[in-house]
Amino acid sequence: MRKVVLAVTTLILTGSLYGQQQNFPAAPKLTVPPATAPAQQTPPAVPGQPVVKLTVIEAEAIALKNNPQISVAKLTALASHQVVRETRAGLLPTATISLTGVDAQEGSRIGAGALNNPVIYDRGAAGTTLSQLITDFGRTTSLVASSKFREKAENENALATAQQISIAVDEAFYNALQSFALLRVADETVSTRQLVVDRVQALANSKLKSDLDLSFAKVDLSQAKLLQLEAQNNYSAALASLAAILGYPDLQNFELMDEPGPATPPSPDVNALIQDAIQKRPDLSALQYSYQSAEKFRNAERDLSRPTVSALGTVGSVPFNTGHLDSWYGAVGVNVNIPVFNGFLFSARAHAADLQAQAADQRRRDLANRIARDVRMAWLDQNRTYIRLDVTKQLLDQASLALDLAQTRYNLGLGTIVEFTQAELQRTEAEISNTSAQYQYRLANARLKYELGEH
Repeated sequence: MRKVVLAVTTLILTGSLYGQQQNFPAAPKLTVPPATAPAQQTPPAVPGQPVVKLTVIEAEAIALKNNPQISVAKLTALASHQVVRETRAGLLPTATISLTGVDAQEGSRIGAGALNNPVIYDRGAAGTTLSQLITDFGRTTSLVASSKFREKAENENALATAQQISIAVDEAFYNALQSFALLRVADETVSTRQLVVDRVQALANSKLKSDLDLSFAKVDLSQAKLLQLEAQNNYSAALASLAAILGYPDLQNFELMDEPGPATPPSPDVNALIQDAIQKRPDLSALQYSYQSAEKFRNAERDLSRPTVSALGTVGSVPFNTGHLDSWYGAVGVNVNIPVFNGFLFSARAHAADLQAQAADQRRRDLANRIARDVRMAWLDQNRTYIRLDVTKQLLDQASLALDLAQTRYNLGLGTIVEFTQAELQRTEAEISNTSAQYQYRLANARLKYELGEH
């Protein structure tokens, strides 16, 4: 009878200490942070600067405008266009204007340094020389075609660089959102466990709970603070990575705007996705153009051993001379240059160009194989993360139910603090898993779009 009265008295005292609304609270339910959450709960990265709202689409646009890698790719493509003009200059005529004035020793001739010994006269003259390649049997034409394909390759490389920057922005953006969501979980966990410590401390002071319970509660609080510290560091690092990929040297006060959409099931046919990627990937197109450029250059190097035919014309006036020269001069001619032997230089260059063309073809094939592998892996990862959404949701529901039961048992004195804290830990882990699953699925979608060349 005394035990029953004591038990009832204990429950009454416990009720008086807690009240109906002061039971141990359930662990906070995790929700994706609203768009205004960073501005409300997180201090600015740089105090004094205005906070700028930023969506993932706006972040991509900023990166494509500010990131130095985009400028490098565009400038390289522009430079390759000038190379086309340089190569095409070999097909166009060349004209030069010459002005000559000579004060010579009277009656002297050049005696050393050459087989001939022309006479040198005092004179002043001006003239124009025009040269034009008639044919080199296709070598210059092949060089022009090679440079054009190289220009196309650089344009595709610029597009591939833009896609790489875009996927890097998406990864940094979603990592920052995920880090912030996990930081909220950590903050709420610290608040909840601090409340548990305060209540267990009050019960221990009233001799209603043991010091062992208080010790376990404080251990859990310390673990939550460590989780909070790590989450804060990860969030700051994620913001730094995002600022860098957007082209800013310093941290920026961005308020990341989350725009979650419905989770759509992955495509059932990965082979069709692989074929689409082979057709759309700009980096593969760049290697295809590079291979065609190498083919044309190989043809040009083979044509080195062929003759070249060129025309030359010159006309001018010699108004000031000693009387030994006419007052004007002019001539036209055709020159045929036939290579005979140069120490096997041309054959070595042709063989080197042939090997380079083969290497370009193998690089193209290797990239195609890697694209097929990467698309398949991205598709598998998308399937995994899509299924994981439902699994982590069920895990969170079951962990919440287990925590509610453990809390009730502990409040009624039927369970131990170890059982309660273990359930609370499992609930926190389930919240983290569920939050991570949401952003990992979106990252998997973005990665698959990049692998397909659609980003």
